[in-house]
Amino acid sequence: MTRLSAATLGTLPPTFETPRYDRAQVKTGVVHLGLGAFHRAHQATFFDDALAAGDPRWGILGVSNRSAEPGRSLAAQDGLYTVVARDGDAIAPRVIGANRGVMVLADGAAPVITAIAAPETHIVTLTITEKGYRQRPGGGSLDPDDPGIRHDIANPQAPETIPGLLLAALARRKATVATGLNVISCDNLPANGGRLREAVLTMAREVDPALHDWIAAQIAFPSTMVDRIVPATTQDDIAQFATQTGVTDAAMVKTEPFRQWVIESVLTADVPDFARFGVTLTRDVTAWELAKLRMLNAAHSTMAFCGMLAGFAFVHEVIATGPGRRIVEELWDENQTTLRATEGLDVAAYRAATLARFANTALHHKLIQIAADGSQKVPPRIIAPLGERLARGMASPVLLRALAAWLVCLTDGPGAARPISLQDPRAEALRGLMRGETRQQVGALVSRSGLFETPVFGGDSFQSALAAEIDRLRRDPAAALTL
Repeated sequence: MTRLSAATLGTLPPTFETPRYDRAQVKTGVVHLGLGAFHRAHQATFFDDALAAGDPRWGILGVSNRSAEPGRSLAAQDGLYTVVARDGDAIAPRVIGANRGVMVLADGAAPVITAIAAPETHIVTLTITEKGYRQRPGGGSLDPDDPGIRHDIANPQAPETIPGLLLAALARRKATVATGLNVISCDNLPANGGRLREAVLTMAREVDPALHDWIAAQIAFPSTMVDRIVPATTQDDIAQFATQTGVTDAAMVKTEPFRQWVIESVLTADVPDFARFGVTLTRDVTAWELAKLRMLNAAHSTMAFCGMLAGFAFVHEVIATGPGRRIVEELWDENQTTLRATEGLDVAAYRAATLARFANTALHHKLIQIAADGSQKVPPRIIAPLGERLARGMASPVLLRALAAWLVCLTDGPGAARPISLQDPRAEALRGLMRGETRQQVGALVSRSGLFETPVFGGDSFQSALAAEIDRLRRDPAAALTL
């Protein structure tokens, strides 16, 4: 068995795609915050493409928020890891060589601040999940009452949050190299770049008005849409890969062949030739964001909540059933009415391709993984389009079902075929509102949770319908996929 490392690159099987550049010449031009599997399977492959094309500026310094494990696994393999694209029985392993090192933010922010402020750093990318943006409940603007945000405004040189970290790094950059930077959010949030910019500028205004003005003028925060299904890699996946290929890779990530990256064309400073590597640059990211959030992501959440209640564990299991496919198709029929048209976006083709991606039996994408952090994901994926359709007087039975299923799962899915225990930063607070009879629970959620900001949700018709749907699922969770 061969352990992946720089010394063994030349001995890998011919089925492996390996770095086609001199790694010794690679410079660190990218700092990535949130060194999880998605970044390594998505953004890192594009920067690796740039290195392979002969531009050595785009090596990546990865920053893990808490865990030292990603760094340990990568260091043991000289920074190398394999992206394993699976489609049914076919696998396409690609070794990524772009990683230049790993820092752990929990060990101290100072080295990360120095790295972001370095003159050779031109891009900061982020995959910190929705909760990392410290927004008000329901999404939108920065939450000024967040304890971490309050701490960072009072102690800007010792940040505890990602917006605070960026503010400290940009202050250092202004004082030293005084050059621009591209800060690229890659999280599933509408207007993700705008939200991140607003968060950093809001804090800067409190800390240093001159810094606020410099950031506003010099730093780009493009919005983006990212798309690639990246399930959690398990020890069984690592063992199976070793058996199939004869290569041991403790840092491998599994994914699908498909990948997509759309970036708002407001970039400053230096960037790779993104378009050459398949990135879409556009002035209108919103249309692409909505399509991703309300088609793929909304379908994922709907399958997760309804599928778990019905006793399923994986995406491909749900979509293989008649009711599972039908609920996804009807969800898309509803949400498609809320999308915006833009050049290059073919919604019908996207729907067809996404169905095929869901059916990929090799991914084993766990519903419980998708269902985590629902309080952050459900508002843009489910509640926002539901509110838009309600305002137009349009019935939305699938969106209503998805919302009800989440709330039932949040209370541990009473009567569900499998035990359900959702990970969610607001789980206890939301459960605290779900007391009394169901109609009272819904009223409390709408008026006090901060998730339902549109006045259209205040009507009795909507609240009674949601309460009835919740009661229906509590009585018969196995029928959650059946409309």
